[in-house]
This record gives sequence, C-alpha cells and structure tokens, in this order.
Amino acid sequence: MKGIIFDMDGVILDSETISDRTWMEAAKEKNLEVNIELINACRGSNKNDTIEIFKKHFGNNFDGEGFLTRTSELFHQIEENEGIPLMHYAKEILEYLKPRYTLALASSTRGETVERQLRTAGVIDFFKTRTTGDMVVHSKPNPEIYLMACKSVGLKPEECYAVEDSLNGIKSAYAAGLKTIMVVDKIQPTEEIRKMCIAVFDSLEGLKSIL
Repeated sequence: MKGIIFDMDGVILDSETISDRTWMEAAKEKNLEVNIELINACRGSNKNDTIEIFKKHFGNNFDGEGFLTRTSELFHQIEENEGIPLMHYAKEILEYLKPRYTLALASSTRGETVERQLRTAGVIDFFKTRTTGDMVVHSKPNPEIYLMACKSVGLKPEECYAVEDSLNGIKSAYAAGLKTIMVVDKIQPTEEIRKMCIAVFDSLEGLKSIL
C-alpha cells in the first residue's frame, strides 16, 4: 500500500461539531424541525446533493440554498471567534504517516474553505493533493471524488487506504476500491459500515496499529 486519502471534516478537523451547532441554530431561526437523522443523512455530501436531500425531507419548495447560506454565515462567525480544533491525535498521526505514505485529501467541502481551514490548523503541508467538492460532479457516496484523489497522486485505488467518519464517505471510498478505515466521530458504525471497512477505530490513534 502506497497512499492514504483522508476525509477532512470529522477526521482531521473537529468541524462536524460546529456544523451541527449551525444547523440547529439556523433551523431555530427559521422554525424548522431539523433532527440528527437529517444531519447524518447529509454528512459527507456536497451542497447540491444536500439540497436534494432537503427537497425529499421538506418538499420541493424548500429554500435549501438559503438555509445553507445561513449555516455558512454562522459557521464563519464561530470559525473567526473560536477557530476549528484539530481532531484528537490528528497532527501526531499525520507526522507519523507522512514519511511512510503519500497523503492526500478528499473532502466534499469547497476547495477555498478546505485550504483556509487546513492552513489555519497548520496541517495543509501534510497533503500532496486536495480533491474537493467543487471539483466533482457527483459527491459522496458516489466514488468519483476518491477515484479523482487517487489519480491526483498517481496511484491506483487498490494501492490506497481511505480514512472516513461518515456513511456517505465510507460508501464512496469502498465503491472506488480503496481499503476503507472508519474513525468514529458523530455516527456509530452499523453492520453495513463494518462490512465495508477493514478496521473501525474510536480515534486516529488507532491507525498506528495497522499502518
């Protein structure tokens, strides 16, 4: 195995916790019922696919664009005031793995945001390439982003591990043919998830035992 491709939100950065706060706050402002099941269904998806999920949940007339604009505004406020912390052991595991593997990123978040957040967190230079949500037509769970990420570092999917925390991300990496590892954040591993993963860990520290 030659490469490791990481998801960002909920794997490298503890941004899912902030994102959940913004969704609940925006929902409260708009008198919407937003539950954790809906949030989990959208984890790992890009903007367009999230809006499609909204339509199925709230109806075709729902202003998904407006809702996401508001969550984005709230997120930026929190990011400026509090920053986005790294996940536990993120920097340590990247330092451990970088001499051993080619490291890359596959995130459904827009490229501009990915670059800013990784740079602020001090971990941008660990990744040889960054494949982001605005670079693909189909977001996770479609395998496109992982296939593109592998190609960006000149490796075949079967030569790479993927490190993910969401069902959509795990499905994407598995469908692309990568050996998929789950690091648990907001979603607990189901039987479906376990069947697609070669390992499931409670934190990034667990990666050391197999990589």
